[in-house]
Amino acid sequence: MTTAKIIWIVGALAAIVLAFIDTGYNAAIIAVLGLAGGFFVDKDHRTGLMVAAIFLAAGSAAWGAIPAVGEYLNAIWASYGGLLAAASLMAIGRTTYERLKP
Repeated sequence: MTTAKIIWIVGALAAIVLAFIDTGYNAAIIAVLGLAGGFFVDKDHRTGLMVAAIFLAAGSAAWGAIPAVGEYLNAIWASYGGLLAAASLMAIGRTTYERLKP
């Protein structure tokens, strides 16, 4: 198993767990894991990552209509959307660096 897969698995699990637990640092934990995961995204997958982050951020609240579990699903998908958004920022930064380096 590669380092990238381990980081993405830890990030996904953190998004699920932190939806139920408030540490006070949830956003920071998700952001750091997202940035770390975004560092390992291949060039071919960067655009897909950014599109997924946009659509997940826009549609994560749609789960709220489900009785009893909708609130938790909203929290999980919003947290995972934050993870993808942070990964997208790292992917954008890496792409910019690769284009500007001599």
